[in-house]
Amino acid sequence: MSAYRQSPFSNITPVVKNLLIVNIIFFVASYLLRNVFDMDRWLAVYYFNSPNFKLWQIISYMFMHGNLMHILFNMLALYFFGPILEYSVGPKRFLSLYFICGIGAIILQWIVQAIQVHGITGGFVIAHPELDSSYMAFGQVAQQLYNIYNTPIVGASGAIFGLLVAFAMLYPNMEMMILFLPIPIKAKYIVPGYILIEIWSGVGQQSGDNVAHFAHIGGALFGFLVVKFWRLNRPNNYF
Repeated sequence: MSAYRQSPFSNITPVVKNLLIVNIIFFVASYLLRNVFDMDRWLAVYYFNSPNFKLWQIISYMFMHGNLMHILFNMLALYFFGPILEYSVGPKRFLSLYFICGIGAIILQWIVQAIQVHGITGGFVIAHPELDSSYMAFGQVAQQLYNIYNTPIVGASGAIFGLLVAFAMLYPNMEMMILFLPIPIKAKYIVPGYILIEIWSGVGQQSGDNVAHFAHIGGALFGFLVVKFWRLNRPNNYF
């Protein structure tokens, strides 16, 4: 047996490596400081009219995750697909793509939430959202309105969905493996299928489902638009 074993991290590109490190640091910090400092209160993102919303949250929320499985799936996707994209489009464009998709994710989520708020109140915002009485005035739907305003959204999933769409557009015939289905499927089939599942889950969201499905869809949409706007072409080399 060879004494030399190549590290699984040796081929990670610089931007992907730094994104992995920062996400892990934020996750560990949120766990260690959970009894001292509520990072979700300041770094998760809230509805734009929420008293908890701060402008920096449209970036910081991408580095926050709800639990171990949440960050694990996102970082695995970044680890497997990120380096190929970074090699293809370059570090600066890759980082721009990541953040544009993450911001696009929350924009679509806000649009959906604004429609929900309008359906309840007749407007897209309410006066004095910091007061409980502002919600109580809407009777049986007060809790739904309160949840829209005060539920934090966390995770890099929107950015990851954007990367997956870009990957499928640039490498449509590359085969991918998914959990619980041990057969290779081409990216041009699996990524659109995954997005359709998210659309179905978002439209028919069940009680107790706390996943921001429209943020995932928003990230995917912006990933598609960025690839088209930048006029990125499929590489001749398919790795």
